[in-house]
Amino acid sequence: MATTFVDVDVRPILRAGGELGSSPIVAAARGDPRVPSLWVDARTVLITDTEHTAAVPNMMETRARAREHVAPAIDAGTVAVLGGFIGATANGVTSTLGRGGSDYSAAVFGACLGVDEIQIWTDVDGMLTADPRIVPTPRVVPQMSFAEASELAYFGAKVLHPSTILPAVGQNIPVRILNARRPEMPGTMITAEGRPAEGQLTALACKRDVTVVDITSTRMLGAHGFLRRLFEVFERFKTAVDVVTTSEVSVSVTVDDTRRLEAIVDNLRNFAEVSCEREMAIICAVGENLRSDPTLFGRAVTALDRVPLRLVSQAASRRNITFVLRNADVPHAMTRLHEQFFGRQ
Repeated sequence: MATTFVDVDVRPILRAGGELGSSPIVAAARGDPRVPSLWVDARTVLITDTEHTAAVPNMMETRARAREHVAPAIDAGTVAVLGGFIGATANGVTSTLGRGGSDYSAAVFGACLGVDEIQIWTDVDGMLTADPRIVPTPRVVPQMSFAEASELAYFGAKVLHPSTILPAVGQNIPVRILNARRPEMPGTMITAEGRPAEGQLTALACKRDVTVVDITSTRMLGAHGFLRRLFEVFERFKTAVDVVTTSEVSVSVTVDDTRRLEAIVDNLRNFAEVSCEREMAIICAVGENLRSDPTLFGRAVTALDRVPLRLVSQAASRRNITFVLRNADVPHAMTRLHEQFFGRQ
């Protein structure tokens, strides 16, 4: 008698267990005869690719499923409850979105249904001017732009995952960050146009434990195609680059994913000299005012006049300034910048 063995990756199913167990309980617990609830399995709605722990939603298919499985319940006055973080491939295999996936799910569903506002309930009062683990008493930012929120999230603001607001941006849907423990607080509103305070930045963010990779080659001088060849190496090993600075014969980049760094360095050494510096950090100062007030850049650099800076860069959008420095210098540098732009603690 022939026996067939099927290799099934059960990791997504195991990771999805919490969402699948808790979301029906939430739907049942908030049952109210006046406003009934309906649990909907998110895997029947959120359709993704097959990338484990970092699945990307198929917005067109998810929109069609949301209108089929969720919209009728809402139109009937029922509250639809779906678990976040999980979805399924087109073949029905359970998938997970990775870190920040629950907030990302909310934004995807909201965008697909064309809601008036997407709310993210968390454990802080909103987006803050700095990480409270580094700066003891940061302020709440009442309103900011989608672009500012994206920069802050990408460079380490833990309140919001970088992918969360992307679906909202496409549909121009406001996103509000609120504190589940203090629902009376107004939180932070993220819209297409922010409202920065005159002469100020919006907030600071920090990403620690990054690595600086220096690539040097005399072949760069007056040559074309070198940068393409260099970045093709990072693309081949699926490693994102955060900050880039260049000179006549050298390029410096920062990466926070070092899983494939050894292979990247080996490939780069085929055409350049390479060195790495670990235990570094990125501080990002963000604000729409940077585009209109050139003095802000000078104030930020002056605030760090005695802090050893490894790299300094300003994005083409002129919405942020990034400083690369040692991990050990982060608390002092963040405090100096926060005092400069938001007042002494």
